Amino acid sequence: MTQKINQEEINNILWQACDTFRGKIDSSIYKDYILVMLFIKYLSDTYKEHYEEYAKRYDGNEERIKRAMARERFVLDEKSTFEYLYDKRNDSEIGDIINKALEHIEEENKGKLRGVFRNIDFNSEIVLGKPKERNAILKHLLEDFNKLNLRPSRLSGNDVIGDAYEYMIAKFASDAGKKGGEFFTPSMVSELLARLVKPEENDRIYDPTCGSGSLLIKAFNKVPNKKAQIYGQERNGQTHSLCKMNMFLHGIDDARIAWGDTLSNPLHLEDDKLMKFQVIVSNPPFSLDKWAMGFAGETNTDKKFKMEASLDPYRRFEWGVPPSSKGDYAFVQHMLYSLAENGRMGVVLPHGVLFRGASEGKIRKQIIELNLLDAVIGLPENLFFGTGIPACVLVFKKNRTKKEVLFIDASGEGNYEKGKNQNVLREEDIQKIVDTYEKYESIDKYSYVATIDEIKENDYNLNIPRYVDTFEEEEPVDMDAVKENIANIKAELKEVEKQMAKYIEELGL
Repeated sequence: MTQKINQEEINNILWQACDTFRGKIDSSIYKDYILVMLFIKYLSDTYKEHYEEYAKRYDGNEERIKRAMARERFVLDEKSTFEYLYDKRNDSEIGDIINKALEHIEEENKGKLRGVFRNIDFNSEIVLGKPKERNAILKHLLEDFNKLNLRPSRLSGNDVIGDAYEYMIAKFASDAGKKGGEFFTPSMVSELLARLVKPEENDRIYDPTCGSGSLLIKAFNKVPNKKAQIYGQERNGQTHSLCKMNMFLHGIDDARIAWGDTLSNPLHLEDDKLMKFQVIVSNPPFSLDKWAMGFAGETNTDKKFKMEASLDPYRRFEWGVPPSSKGDYAFVQHMLYSLAENGRMGVVLPHGVLFRGASEGKIRKQIIELNLLDAVIGLPENLFFGTGIPACVLVFKKNRTKKEVLFIDASGEGNYEKGKNQNVLREEDIQKIVDTYEKYESIDKYSYVATIDEIKENDYNLNIPRYVDTFEEEEPVDMDAVKENIANIKAELKEVEKQMAKYIEELGL
């Protein structure tokens, strides 16, 4: 019986492989090379195992083996296998050889892998250094990955590779500090969002700023029979590639992940209008500066470009144009305009969206008056990579019958676990939030159901402490006990002074 390889062994080998790069290149860049190599190794080992199975079944009949292999999920040829690259590890052109192999894999699998590797260059002097240095790095990388055997028969469980990929992305995110948050949402936050929006069979699930796709995968996994369609869009080319690979490694072959700026160039359209989705989950970049630059056009050289609602062909900013230095409500409006009837949407945002005034205040007022906001949930501080600021989750719903908004303050001690670098939402913390949301009830010092009128009275300010009072009353001070305490101390002091005088006399001082 073949010895199975478990999650931990794979994770350890992968983390060792990163030592090749550490200190030479920023982890927010070298993650791309590690994750692409993991993908290639997995494709290659799967291909090899299936080839051997067919060779046995068809008694070495090349014609029949070839026909069977052509029906595989991914097609490879000899020059694009990991073995071929490993054999060439000492070649002075190894970077170019890897690039050609990746190009070839794309060509052979046009329908699925078109453009997946185009943003990741193994022959880049800018990133990997001069030939001598670059070749040494790539040789070590191939040698590290050669230790991994990812044949399907050796993997303990279907999700091992997908989980290893997610593990690495999480590691890189914590390693990369501020840049980490750009491509990864902590899994406990993704889990919370997925449970709040409750994806169902045949839903379209969408994330307009999907990063490496972890939020989408968490939501997809909540659909009992996995019958749902995933849509995402990502602006960063390398992250878009990681997201596509992440989908394949989780067995999701038909995800539609587009590459481009969602605000100025939304790519999921139907009949030239924004496509509608039953479920939207998102963790857009917090308070994105210059979010509207894509609307300026190449000919506009005016440094003081001012975004106007009329510049958007999809008319997403008719409730108001967010300030140019804070894109939060630009993403929220895009999502609300993309939400289907009876759609549910969960978004992670900074607290400023709850109370900032000017144009953001006007947009917030419209959203509340249209009865789209369902819940405001305050999260603990320091949950996210690269920022200690506490965030909140806003839950929106189309066609709401309720005329209230639920406020939850889950930021207090006891609602999370303190970590060394980062705080963590535990299973019970997530469950407490979800239960409270589902029961939609007021709980002392934790949640409050506010009427729309109360929110109006507060001038549409959604700051959580206005609704959930977490103030702990202090015990009243017993003045008699304090007096008695002072008298006792004075008496003790007198005794000590008497004793001291005695000692001084004895010493003849």
